Amino acid sequence: MKVSLKITKLSSLLLSFFLLSACQSSAQIGKLLEKAGQVAGNPTTAEISAGLKEALEKGTGISADRLSLENGYLGNLDVKIFFPEEAQQVEKTLRNIGLGSLCDQAITSLNRAAEDAAKEAKPIFVDAIKQMSLQDVQGILLGEKNAATQYFSRTTSDALTKKFSPVIDSSLQKVNATKHWGDVMGQYNKIPLVKPVNTDLTAYVTQKAIDGLFVEIAKEELKIREQVGARTSPLLQKVFGYAEKQKTQN
Repeated sequence: MKVSLKITKLSSLLLSFFLLSACQSSAQIGKLLEKAGQVAGNPTTAEISAGLKEALEKGTGISADRLSLENGYLGNLDVKIFFPEEAQQVEKTLRNIGLGSLCDQAITSLNRAAEDAAKEAKPIFVDAIKQMSLQDVQGILLGEKNAATQYFSRTTSDALTKKFSPVIDSSLQKVNATKHWGDVMGQYNKIPLVKPVNTDLTAYVTQKAIDGLFVEIAKEELKIREQVGARTSPLLQKVFGYAEKQKTQN
């Protein structure tokens, strides 16, 4: 009889719980689930959003700052800008006839222009981070190892091109890249029977500078995903620790 009474009371409690849940809005239920997640030690949606954005702002900032330094591009073989593909025969030919220093001057000036432009990148990335939806945040956190880099490539490439192009055009003049490039092409085009090469230098350096930014951002993204020591705040540790557990469980 006592057992039967206990079962009846339990049934009533469960019924009351389900009736109460039915009366709650989806937003209220979401809050209850979020509180339950906190109790379980998982980050809330707000913490996930804040943590990921903190990580992305840090990673993009480090990348832009690193590349904007002198030799940021020139001294980094992963992003160094060389002669464009259609002009590689030009370089080879000029080096073979003793004009290697002329080629080196041209390469240095291209990279200096990219280093100038990298200073303009941070505000563009910050704006893209601010516009992230919750779906973007979750997709990046639990996505591929370069999910953030892919997101920035999709959302900032056009803005970066518009911002970089005039800076690079001006910088090419400032660092004498246009002169060096003109000298290179002038010497090459004097060689009998060669086919003249015409390159849109501003467009080429702009694209290579942007490509280099994404290479560096991908490095920073991988670092914070894989190295606990790169998570420099309790929030980053909590959010990326949670992401690791989720991926392991899946």
